[in-house]
Amino acid sequence: MKELFELIKVLLLGILEGVTEWLPISSTGHLLLFDNLLYLDESNAFKEVFFVVIQLGAILAVLVHFWGKMVPAKQDQIPETLSLWTKVALACIPGAIFTLLFDDALEAFLNGTKIGRISLMTAVIATALILYGIWFLFIEKKRRPSRIHTLQEISCKDALCIGVFQTLSILPGTSRSGATVIGALSLGIERSVAAEFSFFLAVPVMLGYSALKLIKFGFAFTPYQLRLLLIGTVSAFITSLFVIRFLLSYVKKHSFASFGVYRILLGIAVFFFCLL
Repeated sequence: MKELFELIKVLLLGILEGVTEWLPISSTGHLLLFDNLLYLDESNAFKEVFFVVIQLGAILAVLVHFWGKMVPAKQDQIPETLSLWTKVALACIPGAIFTLLFDDALEAFLNGTKIGRISLMTAVIATALILYGIWFLFIEKKRRPSRIHTLQEISCKDALCIGVFQTLSILPGTSRSGATVIGALSLGIERSVAAEFSFFLAVPVMLGYSALKLIKFGFAFTPYQLRLLLIGTVSAFITSLFVIRFLLSYVKKHSFASFGVYRILLGIAVFFFCLL
């Protein structure tokens, strides 16, 4: 019975990853908060790997959805595809540097510090949810007409600037997709194009981060742990397929302001819950 309950929690975590990875509301923040409510009965080292590895399911959904744009089907599409991946590679550089330099130290500090009755990790997540929610509302209110309407119009300079914004996501609760979308919107990129570039950028970033965590943890998983990883990854993949389509359709007609409101309300709720 206990094992079944753990498998259900893993299934829910995978669904949560599939939803929150692509919406700009922080997947890491939601997963950590969910684990505090329904504690996954595994070592902290394994859970740290689990939260990262199930992202592979979300990445696979991106590959399935955008395969035609990511891999050229005809020879005349090769230059355009290479240009896009060059920009994606440039956007990855700032985040890769920050992760290698500061990720372990920041994680150890946040997990090992408390502010009264609230852990510093939880306080940072709640604060980031609120602050970036306000930022979304501000940027949508002050937004001017877009100057970039296709992926091809994004310059190398634009891509590098988006990569700089992505470094903000090193703080839990920020959201990788949220940071990149805010950066893209600030540069005058159309909402749907900002979301699409965020999907492309996620592939190398999340693959690299997952590989880094696996190397640190090692591959000595028990059969039970492998089953947990498989269930979480598959549920994240299936959920991501629907969420990607939803977001691309949604931002063609609506702004990101509703996500900003959600972030603010969730951040306040987290603080309130912890204080009680």
